[in-house]
Amino acid sequence: MPDRDRDRTDHLVALVRRHLGDHDVLGVYAHGSATLGGLRPHSDLDLLVVVRDRTTHGRRARLTEELLKVSGGEGHRPVELIVVVRDDVRPWRYPPRRDYLYGEWLRDAYERGHVPEPEGDPDLAPLLTMVLRADAPLYGPPPAALLDPVPHEDLRRAIVAGVPGLMAELESDTRNVLLTLARIWSTLATGEIRSKDAAADWALARLPVAHRPPMAHARAVYLGQEEERRGDGVRPCAEHLVRAVRTAYAEAE
Repeated sequence: MPDRDRDRTDHLVALVRRHLGDHDVLGVYAHGSATLGGLRPHSDLDLLVVVRDRTTHGRRARLTEELLKVSGGEGHRPVELIVVVRDDVRPWRYPPRRDYLYGEWLRDAYERGHVPEPEGDPDLAPLLTMVLRADAPLYGPPPAALLDPVPHEDLRRAIVAGVPGLMAELESDTRNVLLTLARIWSTLATGEIRSKDAAADWALARLPVAHRPPMAHARAVYLGQEEERRGDGVRPCAEHLVRAVRTAYAEAE
């Protein structure tokens, strides 16, 4: 991780401990691109925070205000920060419960005063799996000391459950949707959670020729090799990926 990103990560850990309390913060863990081959030009800084007790509305509001100042913008990577209560995820049960989420795609809502509330979140299944596999504590013990492993079947059904939501965002978030669908497909087929560019490489080797250009472009933009543009064939490519995901899921049942 570059020194600038490491400094920002250290700052985020200090910010979390200050606003959620040293007594309550049990661990802070890196995941995502930083632990799957390295940060790319469009990568977020992804952090999972495990806390002892549920956060209060006031603490979540103050944390959101601070994250708005340091996430995105000129020279700042976007931050995705998720908080879970230890007893909500250990022992494991499905669907898991998320206590707090900050994501840059929700900035407009935060700026209007929205404060994230606790809710069930199937997406925690792949996230916790990545955290455990990465074993990258930024504060606290190794993640296995606080988190249970996610059963493979729960991981599989969680990532498939997110597909309709991804397709609803295809027009507004094309690059991320295509790369995430590629990662879902590769995870179902191989059991491995790849970085987005590695998942794109895996998918490109298996996609029909007609569907490769949108995926290749999404990968190139993610790696900072091309500027983002709206090309032809995006929806047919995405729909082919969805069919491949459903086939891979059905074949493993």
